[in-house]
Amino acid sequence: MSMDQAEEIGVVTTIEPRPRADFVRTQSVEATARRALGYLNAGFSVHFRGPAGTGKTTLALHLAALLGRPMVMITGDEEMLTSTLVGTQHGYHFRRVVDRFIHTVTKTEETADKRWADHRLTTACREGYTLIYDEFTRSRPEANNVLLSVLEEGLLVLPAQNQNEPYIKVHPNFRVIFTSNPQEYAGVHDAQDALGDRIVTIDMGHADRELELAIAAARSGLPPTQVAPIVDMVREFRETGEYDQTPTLRTSIMICRMMSQERLAPTIEDQQFVQICMDILGGKSLPGGKGDNKRAQQQKMLLSLIEHHCPARSFTSVGEV
Repeated sequence: MSMDQAEEIGVVTTIEPRPRADFVRTQSVEATARRALGYLNAGFSVHFRGPAGTGKTTLALHLAALLGRPMVMITGDEEMLTSTLVGTQHGYHFRRVVDRFIHTVTKTEETADKRWADHRLTTACREGYTLIYDEFTRSRPEANNVLLSVLEEGLLVLPAQNQNEPYIKVHPNFRVIFTSNPQEYAGVHDAQDALGDRIVTIDMGHADRELELAIAAARSGLPPTQVAPIVDMVREFRETGEYDQTPTLRTSIMICRMMSQERLAPTIEDQQFVQICMDILGGKSLPGGKGDNKRAQQQKMLLSLIEHHCPARSFTSVGEV
């Protein structure tokens, strides 16, 4: 049963948070996690704000595991409504009574009532779960207005359709971890000031070299010596600004995982390795519609980066000593 199907019948599926086995801890990561955990333990909600590939969602899941409470997760989008967060009426409950007290007279009474079903925010507020609201600025601000009283007064106001319960008191263990990407321009809304005033925002940038090396090695299974030239190449490419989509840590991980799978060495002599780099890096820098001369210049620049960081005969293939 999917999470959406479960919610249709009034049951919200939760996730038992467990620390990720390959979660990389460096001094910078631990420092950010300690800061955020301190705010959460004090009763505040935390907002990780930063560009794609900076580890916002991974860190949010890590913090949820540290809190040790069941977790529910929401991803913002343009179609998000207040009812998507809180709940709505669904289906009908039919009741039919046939009265034959007098055998010559039959009396039939029939009623039909809608039933209320909690959705993820309501369930998290009732039970004290951790709510991760990923990319919350992709939802329209009016959909998120219901969070204002939740975070300030500790009350979740329910829609008028739920006549038996106008509001619920938020469980003291309830916490929210938000993430957003301010650099996205398509399908993103400005967060309302009233909501921003109720949460603690921690800005996250691209990881430092030490962290990128550690994560790329952990995700690919390659030794740091073979990961280092890839990470350095992607970092230098990022600094050039010659791209339309920022090359993030995910770019390094993709190249390293392909190296591991195909047992390639990071060297300009290996044509398959070079092609993989051109495919993955070129996808960031070579959008359709640009002239042939511009494309040729960009390809030359990428080849120069590959040759500089992965020169000929500098490494053995993956798995060789």
